[in-house]
Parts: sequence; structure tokens; C-alpha cells
Amino acid sequence: MKAHYTERLYVPLRWWVQATMLVASGWLAFLVATPGWVTLLATALMAALTLALLLWIGSARVEVTDTHFRAGAAQVPLEFVGEAVALDRESTRRALGVDAVATAWLVTRPYLSTSVKVEITDPDDPTPYWLVSTRHSQALATALSNASA
Repeated sequence: MKAHYTERLYVPLRWWVQATMLVASGWLAFLVATPGWVTLLATALMAALTLALLLWIGSARVEVTDTHFRAGAAQVPLEFVGEAVALDRESTRRALGVDAVATAWLVTRPYLSTSVKVEITDPDDPTPYWLVSTRHSQALATALSNASA
């Protein structure tokens, strides 16, 4: 099964820096208010939870193969993939806001400003479209169009 497009929606570096500063602030707060062992335990717990959260948020994968389109935890056979439209920042904002449909499948990340709106043509699927965040919206839309043709 050949991959025509693959992308992992990694968390940006600035989130890692901010998370490090958050853990450091927590460490400082515990340091002045609790015994050393409590500070160490609390800081280790905060760091572990922060690491797990950022790794989980950044673990979503977007992939187009010969047979399927996968976004996050869901996948759909290419035979049920309709039109794929690359959306810019403003179109993505509207698709997540005033133009949103409650039954759409979303794999979005707040740190990615572009996305692709993928029509789902399966008559048994109540999901009208998938909205998928990506760093390369035009490349993903092209890969979907080429693979489903």
C-alpha cells in the first residue's frame, strides 16, 4: 500500500517552550511552599502530564494511500472521497465557525491555520465532509484528488 501523502500534526516548538515555562513556574511555586520531596514529586508529575498531553495532541496523522484516506483515528475508502478543497486561513476559520456543520468529522489543531475540506460520498455515512488541519493544504487536496481519480 503506497502512501501518496503523509503528515503528522506535530505540536509546534513554541508550545514546547511554553509548556517548559509552565512546569518551571509550577516548580518554583512548589519550591517556596512545600518540602523538597513534594516539590520534586509535583514537578515530575506536572512534567509527565504535560509531555503526555503534547505528544497526544501532536500524534494525529493524515495519510492518503492507494485505498484509503486517514485523518486521526478515522479512515475512509477512497471510493467514498469526493471533492477535496484546500482552505486558506480565513476559509478554515469560517468552516470551523459560521459555516460549520455539526455532523462533520473534524481533525483540527489550533496551531495550524490551513485545512482541507473533503466531501464524503458514502450514502450510509451521515458525515457530509471531513475538515482536516494540515500544514500543506494544497498538497493534501491534490493527493486526494489524484488518488481518488
